[in-house]
Amino acid sequence: MQDKARSIRSNQVGIHPNLSKVVSRHLTHSSQKPFAEHTLQAFQQATAWLAKGAGSLIIDSCCGVGESTAKLALAHPNARVIGIDKSALRTQKHPSYSSVAANYIVLRADLKDFLRLLVLDGVVLEKHFLLYPNPYPKSAHLQRRWYASSTLSDIIQLGGTLEVRSNWPLYIQEFAKALQIAGIASTVNPFSHPTPISPFERKYWHSGQSSWQLVANLPNSLGTAL
Repeated sequence: MQDKARSIRSNQVGIHPNLSKVVSRHLTHSSQKPFAEHTLQAFQQATAWLAKGAGSLIIDSCCGVGESTAKLALAHPNARVIGIDKSALRTQKHPSYSSVAANYIVLRADLKDFLRLLVLDGVVLEKHFLLYPNPYPKSAHLQRRWYASSTLSDIIQLGGTLEVRSNWPLYIQEFAKALQIAGIASTVNPFSHPTPISPFERKYWHSGQSSWQLVANLPNSLGTAL
């Protein structure tokens, strides 16, 4: 029996007409908002954890319960993997999905703040995963999508290989367009794998939905990899 998972419904047809204007503005104006206190604490925890070991850094953004983070850690045993999600409810569920891997942690933090702190600290990533983020499909919510916010600049500055997956092809198409505006090429393809990496991916596939993937090699322009 297939799991029921709602397919994405949107009042937007095609790439948003304001995407180029919004992306261009955010690429030239960085965020100046104060950092959330809980994210500063999470960043201190991450810094202390990273100081105890060596290896390149992988970020699993919007990791939810962290199942994907644990699987990425197993797949990259020589790297350090940090899963970030804004929801305490989701991150508190991580023990149910944890693995024996010791090279990862899951933290609750505001992703915008956490990535900005990494940039300010001069960090460069090996890989950055953004798997099934909330697509905010309503046309009026364009600037809630990661690529249409100030966070795109931080994602680019952190460098490494960026991989984004979504069950909404338009999200992937717009992400590719946003990167193109920033002068960065990417590849977009349908995605499938014998084993889903997260509860969302599992739910979408069991309900008959497809996944799309974007991969981009971002310029490493800051510092050196941890």
